[in-house]
Amino acid sequence: MSLMSKLLSLAVLTSLSLNATSDVDSVKEYVKKFMVKNAQVKVTSVDIIATKTLEKPKGWDVYFVNIHANVKKSKTVFDKVTVPETLFVKDGFTVPTLINLKTGEDMKSILKPDLKAEAFTDTHLFAGNKNAKHSIVVFSDPQCPFCKTITPKLYKAAKEHPNMFSFYYYSFPLTRIHPVSDIIARAMVTEEKKGHYRKVIDMYRFDINPREVNAKKVLAKLNKKFNLNITEEMINTQEVSDALIFDREMATKSMVSGTPTVYIDGKWDPSRKKYEKMLSDKK
Repeated sequence: MSLMSKLLSLAVLTSLSLNATSDVDSVKEYVKKFMVKNAQVKVTSVDIIATKTLEKPKGWDVYFVNIHANVKKSKTVFDKVTVPETLFVKDGFTVPTLINLKTGEDMKSILKPDLKAEAFTDTHLFAGNKNAKHSIVVFSDPQCPFCKTITPKLYKAAKEHPNMFSFYYYSFPLTRIHPVSDIIARAMVTEEKKGHYRKVIDMYRFDINPREVNAKKVLAKLNKKFNLNITEEMINTQEVSDALIFDREMATKSMVSGTPTVYIDGKWDPSRKKYEKMLSDKK
């Protein structure tokens, strides 16, 4: 759990003043006034990203929430943060998750909202036709071991079957785990802006110490391995920073917390293999 998640932790069971006509407003009001128990955190606004009613167990509504807050670092310095949270609501009460006692399955870990239309932007279309039969969206980190295997395969599927799949790529470097991902992701955006999507995907073959933060050293190795000419000035432009901010904000809106997170036709695919079945069925 991240520091911000700890700061914005939920009570185990809390009473809500809900009614049938204004549940959304009541949930927002609860989050703003009562959910955060840390004096360092001031919730400024709450967005309800989506809601879902569970078929099993019955009677529970799921609220996918983005919490915007100011976190106090000193007397005069505050960090603005946005943290995704999931609330399970029933009969005027909320719990942080629901767990199946027989299977141990945690409902919070298997539920995500569908992607919004705004996720399917032309600038993120790496392969396949925009009007292909199916869409693939991935939030990925160039140094994530699972991403290194899965993301290139997703790209390849769309490249080889452009009328069947469109492939949209979002950068989601997990810098707490491997700080070097920020430098590589910036290099990727630099090539992405040139339309060099193949080169972006090739960088998933780049091996380096995940704790390396010397940009000059990282770029020297990256340029040599992939015959590139990327400089520190190139990766530190406002355009590159804005692109990564957009991707991270889209991840937050979509309740993405890990990589690779894959969506097929706008719906989360926890198996990350649904596209393979689609290809198999085609044959």
